This record gives sequence, structure tokens and C-alpha cells, in this order.
Amino acid sequence: MLDFVRTHRRLMFLVLLILVFPSFVFFGVQSYSSFMDSSHDAAKVDGKVITTTEVDNRVREQTERLRQMLGAQYDPRQFEGPQMRRDVLDGIIQQRVLANEVTRANLNVSNDKIRDTILQIPAVAALRKPDGSFDQEAYVRLLAAQNMTPEQLEGNLRYELAQQQIPQSIVSSAFVPKSLVDHLIQVRDQQREVQALLFKPTDYAAKVTVDDKAIQAYYDAHQQEFSVPEQVKAEYVVFSGEDMMKQIPPVTPEQIKEYYDQNAARFKTQEERRAAHILIKLPDNAKPADKEAAKKKAEEVLAEVRKNPASFAELAKKYSGDPGSAAQGGELGFLGKGATVPPFENALFALKQPGDISDVVESDFGFHIIKLEEVKGGGVQPLEAVKPELEREVRTQLANKKYSELADAFSNTVEDQSDSLKPVADKLKLQIQTADSVTRTPSPAQSGSPIGNDKVLKALFADDVIKNHRNTAAIQVGPTTLVAARAAEYRPATVKKLADVREQVKAKVIAEQSAALAKKAGEEKLAAVKQSNSADGFSAAQTVSRQQAQGTSPAALTAILRADASKLPATIGVDLGAQGYALYRINKVLPPANTDQARRAADAQQLSQAAGQAEFNAYYEALKARSKVKINSSAVDTGKPANTADDAS
Repeated sequence: MLDFVRTHRRLMFLVLLILVFPSFVFFGVQSYSSFMDSSHDAAKVDGKVITTTEVDNRVREQTERLRQMLGAQYDPRQFEGPQMRRDVLDGIIQQRVLANEVTRANLNVSNDKIRDTILQIPAVAALRKPDGSFDQEAYVRLLAAQNMTPEQLEGNLRYELAQQQIPQSIVSSAFVPKSLVDHLIQVRDQQREVQALLFKPTDYAAKVTVDDKAIQAYYDAHQQEFSVPEQVKAEYVVFSGEDMMKQIPPVTPEQIKEYYDQNAARFKTQEERRAAHILIKLPDNAKPADKEAAKKKAEEVLAEVRKNPASFAELAKKYSGDPGSAAQGGELGFLGKGATVPPFENALFALKQPGDISDVVESDFGFHIIKLEEVKGGGVQPLEAVKPELEREVRTQLANKKYSELADAFSNTVEDQSDSLKPVADKLKLQIQTADSVTRTPSPAQSGSPIGNDKVLKALFADDVIKNHRNTAAIQVGPTTLVAARAAEYRPATVKKLADVREQVKAKVIAEQSAALAKKAGEEKLAAVKQSNSADGFSAAQTVSRQQAQGTSPAALTAILRADASKLPATIGVDLGAQGYALYRINKVLPPANTDQARRAADAQQLSQAAGQAEFNAYYEALKARSKVKINSSAVDTGKPANTADDAS
């Protein structure tokens, strides 16, 4: 089972992320206003501070999860920067204001909901044994690998699920009237029969005469098209934890044994008890009289059990209100500490030996009669059973330790001997890599390379690095990856000389003037058609819609479907830019084909969700106003305190 957990660790991180954080979070740029009392604070909610450190930590957590999920597909440009910080802060604020509302409204989550949610986690669901019982020991180990206990997971889920009730209730209650859904579908799926007449620029190119004056004028007006951005030939070195792992020698048996002894508590197998129970369930919103009646019934059943303990299973089938176990004679399988509610757990683990039966036990679910069937576990896993796992952990720890020790040396050497990267490369046995034609904006060639990281590029184009050919500082581009770079050669931005791009400019002038002639001809034809209503020259009729464009360009299709169809046939003209000019004769407006009911239901659901999101956003803004949210924009965008009152808004 541990192999499953290790193999699917990234997946479990994702699942836990979905469960532990609200599943219905609407990120967006919210209104950032009001000056903060402390320039080091990112925001305040009801006077309680959200620090920039808290935002930084959350950003690191989320970017690391994204790195693990996306792997080589991770692009720092999409997930790092001020926008990411704003979104993360808005998520924290949303949690705070929803928590305030949960407290005000006294919202809670039932134990049944917590249990069902946990069992829906794929990695947890996989812990079911062939006999249907739950592997509590593997469950505890699974959470321990994430530095969590069952109690912590339950507490986190209770907190987050309570908050989810608010957005979920708003979204689930939103609806769009059937008449509006039908109208929107009809508009979206409407079809129109059209004929086209195209005026292509290529048909008018022969009529264009280009002289030196026109070429010079175009070149002067469009110099940005012929500019070459500033570039550097960069040298850089990468120092990573992966490199350290390769340098770690094989772990000795003595090291593994020492680590095993230091972590002996981890390898103790938890005692588990196989139990059965009879539950006299309490009705929802039970009154004192209902509770007393249930307790009395439980005592009567207990008396029957005491008379004939062998009849426990039959009595469970007859009396138990637990739908999950009653049909199996009350069997619950093996349970460990933390698997059940405290009253049940305390009573179960107080029983001395298999066959013992508890007194009536009260819990939030009702009144239980518990029978102990079997006891197992409580021992210690032998060293040999966990040796491969320990060897990996020891190697990782040694690599991380070496990385931490040498990271300072890397940073210090890069800065102390800032005229070259050779000293740090020689000292730590690193390879100096080069990249030519590096620009401020990452090119496709730089994508995926450390030199394409936004932070590295920003540092590489800093004045001191460019003018004095200094090394950049050590820049962290991953949890255990540092990069330092220098500009070996700098080439400022330039504009290509007209002589070098003359033919290119000439072609652009011809294309531009040809498109202008095509447009002029098209507009003249449009005026004539509107006078005569003639269809001469138009193509054969075809039916177009938003789903079936039939090769019609998006701009033309939009114009066709927006055109006034109150009087047909109607002819419109569409400027297609470099593609020329087109006339479209609209002959008929056709109703949509019969809409599939399943698709219509999906459309209605999507519209309701959009309406629900809009309603939640409005509600969230109201909650923010009630909670007196104040945000320090400067600190959020830069991660640094604002210098003046003008920096905060």
C-alpha cells in the first residue's frame, strides 16, 4: 500500500489540495483600497492582519504544488508575479470573510459528511481491503507522509467544508428562467443562408505602383516592425539539489540502522480492533423525549444481548439503524485510534478481550452497543521491511543537507567574485552554460531553460549587470535550485536599416495598398447592389451558423449573424483587413436544428452556474465590505512594504 502512496504522491497532493482548500473559490482581481496602518501588512480583515509573509508562504505552497502537478509543463511566466500574489491574497481574504460568516451563522458539518468526504479521496479509497474492511494503519501512514494526523485532516475538512456551504448554497440555488435559456440557445444556434462575393488584395496588386517615397514613408511610420530588441549573450550556472543527490555515496547499513532507531515511533504498528455494533439512531433534530426513548430502546436491546451474546449479529440485523453495517450483523471491520468518534473509540478500546460487549454508549449518531471481535497490531515493523524506504529518506536528507551547506557558498562566491562565474563553477564543480540572443521577454528557445525564468531575466538585464558585466545574485528558481548569470556581451536595441529591409518594406506597401484598392472596389459594389438588389457575381448559397462557419472568417461570421434580418434579402460589407473585403447577401434566417435535450440541459446548467458565480461574487463583495477589508497594493505586488502613503491603495 505504501508503494501505491509513493507512486501516486503527486496525485494525493492534488486531491488533498482540492479537499483542504475550498473547492469553489472564485479568484479575481478585487478592488484594492484603503491605506494600511502597517506598510509590512498585505491586508487586514476585521482589523486582523494578513502579513506579506503569509502571502509569500501561500504563494510558495501553490507554486510548488503546480510544479509537482505540471512537471516539465510548468511555466513560471504563467504562475509567478504580482498577479499570482493578488490571486493568492484574494483567496486568503475569501477564507477569512467566509470564516467570519460561518461563525456568525453557526454553520457546522456533520461527522457523516466528514467521513464520506475522506473516503472519497482516491488514495484513501484505495486502502479498502479485499474483504471490504478499511486499512487504518495504512491510512495513518498515508497522512503521516504528508505530516498530518487523522485528527488534523478531520479538523481541516470540517473548517473548509463549513466554508464551502456558503458558496455552494448560493450557486446551487441560482437559476435562469426557461424562456431565457430557450432564447439564448435559439440566438446561439440560429442559421443563416448567405452568398459571398470576395474582393481579394492579390487581384489588385498589379495596379499598385510603389516608389521610393512610399517605401520611405512606410518605413518611417512602422519602424517598430523592423526593430531588433536588446539582447545579451549570457553565461549561467545552475546549482540544484538533484546534482547533490548524484554526489551522495551509497548509504551504509549503520546509517540506516541509526535512522531507524531515531524514528522508531514511526514503525510501530497501531493496534486495531475488529468491532461490531448495534446503533439505535437518533432522529434529526431530536428532542429530549426522542433521546430518552432511544436510550431506553438501546438498554432493552443490550439486555437481550447479555442474555444471549451469540445472537448479537441477528439482533444487529433486527435493531441497528446503521445502514452500512446492519445487514452484515453490525460488522465494522478493523478500526484504529482516530477512526471513529471519541465516545465510540474510548468504549471499544476499553474492552479487554474478544467477545466482550460494552454498555450503552452515546455519540452524536445515537446509542451504540459495541462488541469486540478481534485485536491485532501493536507491534513494530522490522528494519528489513522498511529498509528501501529508509535508504531513500537518508539519501534525500544527506543531499538536502549538502545542498543547504553549499547554497551559501554558491551565493557568497557569486557575489564576492562577481567578475566571473568561473570561481563558483570551479569551487562546486558546476558547468558554465551559455545562451545567445537572450531577450527580456523569454523566447521559445529560452522556454523551459533556467535562463528563461522571469526573475533571472530581470536580474540579467539590470544596469549593474549590463554596464559592469557583474554576476547576478544567486536566484532561486525552484525549491532546491539556484541560478546565477552574467551578460558576457550586450547588444542594445536597434532598428534594421532601410537598405537591409527594402524588399520586405516594398512587399508590405504593396499588400497595404492592394487591400485598400480591394476595399474601395468592394464598397462601390456594395452601394450598387443596394440600389439594384442584384445577386450577380455572388457565390452559391450556403448555410452558416456559430457551430458551422463553412470556412467563413470569425469577423465575417459575427457580422453576418449580427446583421439586421428584418428585411431580406439584405447585403452587408465586411472589411477583412489584409484579406481584403467581402460582401455577404443574407437570403434566409433558419431556425436552429432540434436541440438535443441532454445538450439543452447542459446549457441550462452552465448558464445557472454562471448566474450563481455572479451572485456569489456580489455576495462576496458585500462580505468584504462588512469585514472592512483593507489591502496594501504595493506590498502585495512587490512583496515589500510601501515606502509612502501614496504607495498603498
